[in-house]
Amino acid sequence: MPAWLDNAVFYEIYPQSFFDTNGDGIGDIPGITRKLGYVQGLGCNAIWLNPCFDSPFFDAGYDVSDYCKVAPRYGTNEDLKELFAAAHARGMHVILDLVPGHTSFRHPWFQESMKAERNAYTDRYVWTDDIWKGFEGCRNINGCLRGISDRNGSCAVNYYSTQPALNYGFAQVTESWQQPVDAPGPRGTVEAMKDVMRFWLAMGCDGFRVDMAGSLVKADADGQATVALWREFRAFLDKEFPEAAMISEWGEPDKSLAGGFHMDFLLHFGPSRYLSLFRENPYFSRKGTGDVKAFVEKYLESYNKTDGKGLICIPSGNHDMHRIQETLDDEECKLAFAFLLSMPGAPFLYYGEELGMRYLGDLPSKEGGFERTGSRTPMQWDSTLNAGFSSAKPEDLYLPVDPSPDRPTVESQTADETSLYHEVKRLIAVRMAHEALQSNARVEFLYAEDHAYPLVYRRTGETESVLVLLNPSGKEASCPLPGVQPGEEIYSYHGAASFCGGRAVLPPCSASFFLL
Repeated sequence: MPAWLDNAVFYEIYPQSFFDTNGDGIGDIPGITRKLGYVQGLGCNAIWLNPCFDSPFFDAGYDVSDYCKVAPRYGTNEDLKELFAAAHARGMHVILDLVPGHTSFRHPWFQESMKAERNAYTDRYVWTDDIWKGFEGCRNINGCLRGISDRNGSCAVNYYSTQPALNYGFAQVTESWQQPVDAPGPRGTVEAMKDVMRFWLAMGCDGFRVDMAGSLVKADADGQATVALWREFRAFLDKEFPEAAMISEWGEPDKSLAGGFHMDFLLHFGPSRYLSLFRENPYFSRKGTGDVKAFVEKYLESYNKTDGKGLICIPSGNHDMHRIQETLDDEECKLAFAFLLSMPGAPFLYYGEELGMRYLGDLPSKEGGFERTGSRTPMQWDSTLNAGFSSAKPEDLYLPVDPSPDRPTVESQTADETSLYHEVKRLIAVRMAHEALQSNARVEFLYAEDHAYPLVYRRTGETESVLVLLNPSGKEASCPLPGVQPGEEIYSYHGAASFCGGRAVLPPCSASFFLL
């Protein structure tokens, strides 16, 4: 694993909403470069940049029309190269969002693949051999395009109908039109994706967050064919770019880590119980009605399958879900960040959530966002026009800025020493100062009971151990901790825990970290 991932804290940037330098109402790459000092000042040392490649933007850039060209609205390839260099000069790293499972229907590969005459791209995508055949019952296929060209067949799509699925083959071939993973068509797709990776890594990119990483091979019931495919990518990277970081959107770390990914994302869908932490009857609410036991059980199930690596990334949120402030206020968020920044794997902070930026409901869908659109609004920098995001007319902005007079901004939050921003910054600094709180140190849950508070776990690294105690509820909470002898307090919020007679007692809405 690249050494820089050991203490990485990622900041996710939605490029169209971060900072606009040319006054067109859309954020751009030079804007990110200009604001690197802010990201570094918060304490983050790595950036995940959402898709910035050329696209018709039916799905906010997750529908790529040219993998090797920055979308003109964001700038140029040279601008992105300069961002990599500027980040490296600060000791920071940048990973790009790679979308290997599908392209835009406007990608030149697909335009060629639609032709009735066979050519080099005929088998670049997943097609049936007859217009009347679909993909019912095919795993990892969510629909089809048909009747769009003279080619006789239907084309699989991964998500929206504007996103035809690239062909990596079928794990189980049951139809004449299905190709095995070692057929020329799937092999051509694999080599083309290696070329995409080569292009950006040679330019200075530090790796990739891979979209829908578990979806590539179709009819892959146990995921093992897709695991084998990613092992091939891993071998390629180890040979040519050994320092390239690979983080998967998979949600099954036993598979993604076996495939050669360094870390896996904890997803908000599927069996992870992630939503029970911050969003659905959240455990980190002072109401004290949440349940953390089911989350911990599922987390440990995945953790134990990774042979103790435990490299499961937990995000504060992302561009695909409501912001954390939809369900938690600033004080509750401080406890949520105490958890996020003391767990294994690299934490991911979604831009603006360190300020308490709000989800804006009832916005018209923008570029395939639908209900997610309200989490993609412009970063709020200061009290000037458009919250300092852009000099464009307000009606020309990519999305409207939060109109509330009390909207949080970088300016207001940095000026207030009690703000959410400063607590997040403080927590990151504590994490960076203690190896036992970073990515690779082991975790052991000491108290995580059904609908009960507090939550207590021990992080054990190579040089030290840290005891983490969290009580998000609005009432004092206690639990048995026999044999635990806490040492120096290294962090507390709303008062430190006390220990007596083999029990820990935590004040309401509090967090404490102790050396052991």
